[in-house]
Amino acid sequence: MTKPRDERTAHPPGGARPGGTSADLDAVWGVITGMYRAFMAGDRPGIDSSLDPDATVFDSATADLVCGKAALDDVRERRPTDAGARETGLEAHGEIIDVFGDLALARYWLRVDYPAPPSLMIRNTAVLRRSHGRWHIVHLHEDLQQELVSRRP
Repeated sequence: MTKPRDERTAHPPGGARPGGTSADLDAVWGVITGMYRAFMAGDRPGIDSSLDPDATVFDSATADLVCGKAALDDVRERRPTDAGARETGLEAHGEIIDVFGDLALARYWLRVDYPAPPSLMIRNTAVLRRSHGRWHIVHLHEDLQQELVSRRP
């Protein structure tokens, strides 16, 4: 029996799924997970350092395409501020990342926990661009998939 392919390794040449070097895959995933760590810490400049200033976002709580930092700040200001609506945990997992030169495509799941159920599962796609040796998210698409009534132990 063959082992399943590690999704974080290079794929055969010539396909639509090139994979990437370990360094690139780790750097891309580090940008994404760093953004969520900054979010949980309430560190808006830390979040923004992961994003290109002109990034576009399909936010899971907003119907319209968010274009650029000013529009993202408007969405942020409209988010609920009561403690019951604040996230208590974020877990990004199941990543599949491919690198195309200075562009990367990352697909992953995000589990969002709140003080009381339900938790949410959000399917995400992020497009990143490398510029001056650093990766930044240029587009993020969040897609709410389901509410999870029970919480993990």
